[in-house]
Amino acid sequence: MRRISPGRVVAWAYLAVVLVGTIFPFYWIVRTALSNNYAMATDPSSLLPVGTTAGAFERALGLATPAEAAAQGGSAASLDLLLALRNSVVYAVLLTVCAVFFSALAAYAFSRLRWKGRNGVFAVLLTALMVPQVLTLLPNFVLIKDLGLLNSFGGMVLPTAFFSAFNIFFLRQFMLGLSNEVEEAAIVDGAGPLRVCFRIVLPMSAAPIATLSLLTFITTWNDYLWPLLVTSDDTVRPLTLALAVFKQSSPQAALDWAGLMAATLVAALPMLLLFVVFGRRLVDSIGFTGLK
Repeated sequence: MRRISPGRVVAWAYLAVVLVGTIFPFYWIVRTALSNNYAMATDPSSLLPVGTTAGAFERALGLATPAEAAAQGGSAASLDLLLALRNSVVYAVLLTVCAVFFSALAAYAFSRLRWKGRNGVFAVLLTALMVPQVLTLLPNFVLIKDLGLLNSFGGMVLPTAFFSAFNIFFLRQFMLGLSNEVEEAAIVDGAGPLRVCFRIVLPMSAAPIATLSLLTFITTWNDYLWPLLVTSDDTVRPLTLALAVFKQSSPQAALDWAGLMAATLVAALPMLLLFVVFGRRLVDSIGFTGLK
């Protein structure tokens, strides 16, 4: 019989603690979402749903009347979850498409084209990676306000739609490793830089572009601070803000924790689907970029 070393036991114990610590908050959200607000107050430490009901999901999706919501312990606060979901999808998709597309063009210019001062400009661009994002919030807010783009999707995406130092660096590093043979053959056949870019380089970079799109979409979906600064209207407010407003909208009444957790679960579903479908690619991309 193979003897198990103490080090292996400690490693498995550590892994179990980390696994429980990671999964338990998500389980607690599910448990709270399936509980009745009134019943939950009688047994707040129960590990199982208290007074199991799907009423919280009905309130989160706007399917319950005010009387039904009050009967289930819901607050008077309202949350237009579908509108907030639409806003988050529009915001995340629009910013992802613009940021990745323009970053790919810039990465192509920095990696495949030869022009004077290229390395110097790229070195200046890299310094942008060292500037904390919080330092750019105020100038960006003043710019968006002067342009009259507050409370609009344009104002939400404009500061990062055309320039992302990390995205450019990420794609440039991959494009530098591409073979020159196919590109040189196309140039001999008369292809110009744009044709080489769109017909050869970008298709050969499909894998890192897809990875970058996933990372950008997830980051944008979870973004909170910038939308908080430039939006105050429900018609453009993304889901992260809508949930916060829902939490703070009834300070005089008991918070509808079950409804809030149900809405949080619904909001997390798109990200969970992305992890299920593209989980391996995300893990590979994190290993490639060194993100933690």
